[in-house]
Amino acid sequence: MQTRTLGTTGPQTSALGLGCMGMSALYGDSDRSESLATLHAALDAGITLLDTGDFYGMGHNELLINEALRSAPAAAREKAQISVKFGALRTVEGGFTGYDGRPNAVKNFAAYSLQRLGTDHIDIYRIARVDPDVPIEETVGAIAELVEAGHVRHIGLSEVGAQTLRRAAAVAPISDLQIEYSLLSRGIEEAILPTARELGIGVTAYGVLSRGLISGHFTRDRKLAANDFRGRSPRFQGENLDRNLDLVDALRKTAEQKGVSVAQTAIAWVLSRGADIVPLVGARRRDRLAEALGTLDITLDADDLAAIEHAVPAGAAAGDRYPSDQMAHLDSEH
Repeated sequence: MQTRTLGTTGPQTSALGLGCMGMSALYGDSDRSESLATLHAALDAGITLLDTGDFYGMGHNELLINEALRSAPAAAREKAQISVKFGALRTVEGGFTGYDGRPNAVKNFAAYSLQRLGTDHIDIYRIARVDPDVPIEETVGAIAELVEAGHVRHIGLSEVGAQTLRRAAAVAPISDLQIEYSLLSRGIEEAILPTARELGIGVTAYGVLSRGLISGHFTRDRKLAANDFRGRSPRFQGENLDRNLDLVDALRKTAEQKGVSVAQTAIAWVLSRGADIVPLVGARRRDRLAEALGTLDITLDADDLAAIEHAVPAGAAAGDRYPSDQMAHLDSEH
């Protein structure tokens, strides 16, 4: 397994991480046994970085990872690195009601995560979205205290803008910024990515396949389940969907010329953007995981990159990456 290092102060991880959210929530029903098999396959392949959130299925995802690690070989279990997002407030019905970044809340969330994960530390801990009522310095300071106590190894951030990144880094070392980055979501290139690099902060990129939209497997006639949040995503709606899938068709031609899949092309593009970027692939099945792992054998030359850029130019995506109410929570978009 190829490796990359998250920033100047973060850990060395596998070159691809596994985003585990879809195994518990937001993408429709999931298959527990297949999820566990996929987690084991990822560990067997040398993937070390497992990304989760305490609000994914209200703790379900952390418990699933706990079960997978307990039943994995000891060597794989010892190498596993768990990245946890916290702070999202949920209702019994599954709604989101905001975020809580108060220091006491940070430590409370961590205590519950450690219990569910069955570990004595969290490798990377980050608030999922900035709490607008709590200065980021206070939230990061609380995580820094968890680091001092040995409960957390590294401090991360999620979906923050350049100025917030600077404020947080002035409080404590930040290993990485987790943020959406893909052919369809390139907003970080203007200010956020340069700032992260200036500060020595790595990037864990989620949404590298735009929630399956540019995986090459999503079709125009696909019906999404009622509990699949993509049904509310602007990029999956009406004319937006048609325009975005036209981009995928163009990308498919480029991929076929290279002899690789659409998904592999999209992931390889993110990998090509810098050695300080670790893509998180949200595979829920072993076949999708195997496809993603094949990306590590692909090298994109200048002609390949030019062809990809021609197929999916920057800013070509139709629709925002989240519904308007969720976009309002993104510090990275303000």
